[in-house]
Amino acid sequence: MKLLLASFLHPDIGDYISGRVLYIDDAASEMRKAPFAQAELKAIGEAAETLVPLTLSQSNPSDIQNEIASANCIYVASGDVFRLLDVLKKTGADRALTEAVKQGKFYAGSSAGAVVAGPSIEPASIMDDSKTAPQLTEYTGLNFTPHVIVPHAQGTTGPYSIEVISKTVETYGREWNLLLLRDGQALFIDDEKSILI
Repeated sequence: MKLLLASFLHPDIGDYISGRVLYIDDAASEMRKAPFAQAELKAIGEAAETLVPLTLSQSNPSDIQNEIASANCIYVASGDVFRLLDVLKKTGADRALTEAVKQGKFYAGSSAGAVVAGPSIEPASIMDDSKTAPQLTEYTGLNFTPHVIVPHAQGTTGPYSIEVISKTVETYGREWNLLLLRDGQALFIDDEKSILI
């Protein structure tokens, strides 16, 4: 299994991402014009040889399967993690991604895309509003790692103050294996090793 889970991007992202990159943008579907969403799309587009943006909620299952199969890397973008997990489950992309990654497909994600790769998104409920996906009642993530990523841990990004980060740790730190990442940091996992970069 090969993963790159970032708080928000990474200064050396181009050293990890290449080839045909499937860019799943559902987490920010309501915020596409936001500066963070534009910066992320630009950075991944510059790293990729071919960038294939895909909004799962507007795609049929066979297109999703085909795009996952033809990608060298699957990049799941930032935004709202509850909206993202809801779309992954509704479209069946959660199962397709899990199978592809277990077979060696490279998965990369920032913020929501990193959080959803863990065992649960429940700890993100202090950072994101679960009401963005009211029909989502089961918060099990993709389970690619035992860590629950807590992005933006420097406490200075948008609504993610140090108080929000502290409350997340206080509320969920005993139950979950939290990994706090500052913007510009990432967890890289490659079969036998896990390193913080």
